[in-house]
Amino acid sequence: MLVIAFGANLDTEWGAPSSILVEAMKLLSAKGITAHSVSRFYHSLAIPSGSGPDFVNACGVFRSDLSPIAALAALHEVEEALGRVRTLRWGARRIDLDLLAVICAPPDLAGAGGRVLPDGAARDVRTTAEVFPDLATWTRWADLPFERQMAETPDQLILPHPRIADRGFVLVPLAEVAPGWRHPVLGKTVAELVTQLPKEQFSGLVPFGTPYEQTPLVNKP
Repeated sequence: MLVIAFGANLDTEWGAPSSILVEAMKLLSAKGITAHSVSRFYHSLAIPSGSGPDFVNACGVFRSDLSPIAALAALHEVEEALGRVRTLRWGARRIDLDLLAVICAPPDLAGAGGRVLPDGAARDVRTTAEVFPDLATWTRWADLPFERQMAETPDQLILPHPRIADRGFVLVPLAEVAPGWRHPVLGKTVAELVTQLPKEQFSGLVPFGTPYEQTPLVNKP
């Protein structure tokens, strides 16, 4: 199963940023990446401060038989189909899809009927994950100073995403759908990582709705 983060902060032909996030989920489904559970939408402040309009963010757990590399390629194809052009790092964008982690679900989770959570209620996804490509590479990128983060981009897939534990706009929605997922390097669950976030990471972070309210992304059981 895949853990995916969604973000956008520009109006498009689909409407407000939340609408293009829903469109991205539909396109992912057509590529065999189907929603198990998706968080509420959240408004969040652009990073760095003043770099653009506020973002809309969400996180979800998705079923897929794709390899991590193939899944990342599918995410990039969806971004391209929705008109994303990669220019300024951390600049304003129509759509941003990040593969956060690949989790190995126990049989009861992998075989359960999925649905998009309509009420933001937490679903405890207790799973394990692997580090990709290796611990040394993950550590180097996770420890990168903020100034270099703004300028440098990895030339390969790194899992779990090196910035998961730093970002309220990722951890807070992720805690709605996978509070029990334990970070394979840090050894803490998502719920525990949320409690360790500095206060400023919650600034401007406001839930306001769910993808389920706009369209059913999967068939409800």
